[in-house]
Amino acid sequence: MLFFLLSVLLFTSWRGKLEGAFLLSAVFITALWHVSAVIWLQLGGVWSSSAYVFLENARNIAWFIFLFRLLVPFKMQAGRDARLFTFLPGLVLIGASLMLLLETINVLLIAAQQGPLIADLELPNHLGLAIIGLILIEQLFRNTRLEQRWKLKYLYFGIGSIFAYDFLLYADAFLFTHVDQDLWNARGYVNALVVPMLAVAAARNPGWSVKVFVSRKVVFHTTALVGAGIYLLFMSAIGYYIRYYGGTWGKAAQMVFFFLALATLVALLFSSHLRSRTKVFLNKHFFRYKYDYREEWLRIIHTLSDGEPGTQIRERVIKALADLVDSGGGLLWMRDESGSFQSVSHWQAAECHATLSADSSLANFFKDRDWIVDLDEYAGYPDLYENLQLPGWLEEIQYAWLLLPIRHHSELIGFMVLIRPRAPRQINWEDRDLLKTASQQAASYLALLKASEDLARANQFEAFNRLSAFVVHDLKNLVAQLDLVVTNAARHKNNPAFMEDAINTVDHAATKMKRLLAQLRQGRFSKSSSRVFPLAEALQEAVRGHSGFLPVPELQVSGEAGLVVADKDRLSAVIGHLIKNAQEATADDGFVRLEMDEKGGELWVTISDNGSGMEAGFIRDRLFQPFETTKGNAGMGIGVYESREFIRSLGGVITVESEVGRGTVFTLRLPVHNVQPSPDGMRSGAVAEV
Repeated sequence: MLFFLLSVLLFTSWRGKLEGAFLLSAVFITALWHVSAVIWLQLGGVWSSSAYVFLENARNIAWFIFLFRLLVPFKMQAGRDARLFTFLPGLVLIGASLMLLLETINVLLIAAQQGPLIADLELPNHLGLAIIGLILIEQLFRNTRLEQRWKLKYLYFGIGSIFAYDFLLYADAFLFTHVDQDLWNARGYVNALVVPMLAVAAARNPGWSVKVFVSRKVVFHTTALVGAGIYLLFMSAIGYYIRYYGGTWGKAAQMVFFFLALATLVALLFSSHLRSRTKVFLNKHFFRYKYDYREEWLRIIHTLSDGEPGTQIRERVIKALADLVDSGGGLLWMRDESGSFQSVSHWQAAECHATLSADSSLANFFKDRDWIVDLDEYAGYPDLYENLQLPGWLEEIQYAWLLLPIRHHSELIGFMVLIRPRAPRQINWEDRDLLKTASQQAASYLALLKASEDLARANQFEAFNRLSAFVVHDLKNLVAQLDLVVTNAARHKNNPAFMEDAINTVDHAATKMKRLLAQLRQGRFSKSSSRVFPLAEALQEAVRGHSGFLPVPELQVSGEAGLVVADKDRLSAVIGHLIKNAQEATADDGFVRLEMDEKGGELWVTISDNGSGMEAGFIRDRLFQPFETTKGNAGMGIGVYESREFIRSLGGVITVESEVGRGTVFTLRLPVHNVQPSPDGMRSGAVAEV
């Protein structure tokens, strides 16, 4: 029975090379031989004995063929002895076949009461075949490399045990001229113990299998029928117990119970949720996977690690995950310091500048569940996603297909939108598992990139602090020089030489302080109190301060004079910094224009020029990063970063649009200060939230 079960397992589960056919034949013939032994013991007779002897010899030959097939790879390693590997299998099989033929003729002659052709042939035949089997096992074990023996050792132990026991049985019978009954009775149990060894060997060598496909639908329906049968048997047993011990109400209670059991069974069979879970369970545990996970994982690692380090890794992350499901491209959003999700990269898809807030429905859905959102499934069955509300800007992305969360240590750090593949494709549980696993690996790369950027920024701030220390030291020296001049002025103010030296000292101090101020003019502003004032005043002050440089900035204010709550000096400095940048990037005959207007409860300030412009990659990756500048040593790269942080602190937003050779437009959106009457009759205000 165990050999029959192993035959079914090999026939239905394994796929592969020619070795599988030989292994399956040997196992199946061995199973038939065991059946013939049972029939012979039960019925007796010459024909059942003949069938038993014939199948035993056929079993040995089948195992010889399989073992010789395993010897083929060693033929290339044999060198001078290659002829031995060429002719030995044929000689052994010819000899075994002749022995099988002679013994068959003997059996037939004995059955016809003619007498054997060759007397006493059976024991030497079986003994010789057992010795040949042991020799083959020894040769295979000797020629198998050490690193491969773990895959084949159980095969050698199993088949070797069969031939070793046959040798013991027939050697004892040959010496004592009769078969020992105890050894004969134990033979079947010994062979049964070999089956697990053969199963383990087959599992470690999947290439031995035969190519047989079993439909998933057949397995699903069979499982459903078997499960229903077991359920009905169990319910029948309970029903019998109810009827037997139910007294006068036993039959009625039994019928009620049967009705409830059948109704429950029908409900379960028609449950789409149960059917889906059953299919996933069967696919996971009873069928081979459609992916070669070793190859897929190596390809993912190669894609992620190939190329230069830096922000390009974001595009490689998109490509690695998109290639898993043949997606045509994708976009990547990452969480920023405020908790919202910003678009940071795209691959073979149109760029999208939309932002997803931290408290949006999609963000909360990804935080609570590690689910992949299939937009086709969402459109047909939105209830599966438990009232998920997708952002409206998602419709602007052409051919959007899957929404994939990206987690690092169970924390949502971003998400990805994958584009539809060129050929229609449905994803199943295996695609989802592979995508989620690969996204966790990709998340580690993205987290490492973020940590590297933070570390580099921290190092740059440290360098800036060290520079500040040098500046403070220089200022202290300058103050000491000027203090010395003031101290001696009362006594030497009429001395022309002192006055000349004092003027030179002051000139030197002024020159050095100008140089220090030029280095620090884009540094941090000191804190000061905020107040309500018209935004136009800050704009006019910034324009006046930079009117001495070309091109002269132009200001246009539309609508009412909107009020803001801010530090006026700092806001003027921020706007002035943007004006100065525009002037430095624009030729003297170009233009720098400022426009202010009120839109939807916000004050919009645009600063536009027709200067050199900036590349899209620089704007996306470097413009708003500290210590990034296009001015070389002339700037420290802090001004735009500081401007953005200040505007954010006011509840506003700063955006930029630019094109190389065409110019740049900075847009500042600030909340309007709404003036409202207070209960005591005075006027008060509140800053509008955005």
